[in-house]
Amino acid sequence: MNRRSLALTSALTALLAPLLAHAQDAYPSRPIKVIVPYPAGGVVDVQARALTQSLATELGQAIVVEARPGANGNIAAEAVARSPADGYTLIVSASFMINNPMQEANLRWAPKDFVPVSRFSMSPSYLCVPMSSPALTVKEFVELAAKAKPTLQYGDGGGGTPQTMATEILKSVAKIQMEAISYKGAPPMMVDLINGIFAVAVIPSSVAYPQIKAGKVRALANTSSKRSTQLPDVPTMAESGFPEVTVTSWYGLHAPAGTPADVLKKLDAAIQSAASRAEVKERLMAAGGESSYLNISDFTGFLRTDTQSWERINKTLTK
Repeated sequence: MNRRSLALTSALTALLAPLLAHAQDAYPSRPIKVIVPYPAGGVVDVQARALTQSLATELGQAIVVEARPGANGNIAAEAVARSPADGYTLIVSASFMINNPMQEANLRWAPKDFVPVSRFSMSPSYLCVPMSSPALTVKEFVELAAKAKPTLQYGDGGGGTPQTMATEILKSVAKIQMEAISYKGAPPMMVDLINGIFAVAVIPSSVAYPQIKAGKVRALANTSSKRSTQLPDVPTMAESGFPEVTVTSWYGLHAPAGTPADVLKKLDAAIQSAASRAEVKERLMAAGGESSYLNISDFTGFLRTDTQSWERINKTLTK
């Protein structure tokens, strides 16, 4: 090779090197980890897996779903907040990311440590009583609870969850007393509700829906802002006379703050595409959810509104 050819080759190599490096490093170039802040097999885990199978196809990379439960989501949130902001570690977000900082001091993470990517699902919850309960409506249950001696008991699946908060709001606005029985999640709680061990519980649809359809528990109301397509005959809490007890369960993905904008946009586009697939909608429905995609901008606005809602709820509970 003569000097001229060598010089030309060197020049081309220098020009192409950045492009080749960029192609090699194009996101995503390795598996992505999605951290679930609650136990494997629970509603949040099942909802996440309903999405990530198709999301992996959209992105052309494996997605590893890892349950990291504990401290009402705080363990997972702290771990992801400290992860590199490169788009390879995400957290399945829910209302705990708004509510925990309002209720708990000395957290080792803060909402500012994260940026929203997309919302992918909403999930109704139902105020349920055993089939043996004489209450057929929320108002009838409130009247029952007000007169009960000894005080009625309710199932509590974990402090700060939308389900527990809904029960606490109902106690506050209806001016009734009830005693909590603590459980590690909804599945074991449902077994005892069916058997009439306690009087009432707000249960996420992933656990409640099959038992309601099977006639093992009675749904008095849906805590969401509108009726669910799953059980359209079940009224909302607002329709039942208690609009304050409107608590929304939602699931999305957040990334560590500082994640590049182009990475967030690529993730968002892939989630939108995955969430629009019929099979994903079916999997979400089977898992007790409803496909409810919001892009980065709309999800940000939703979070702002939901934060204001939780602020009002917490003020109600501290009066």
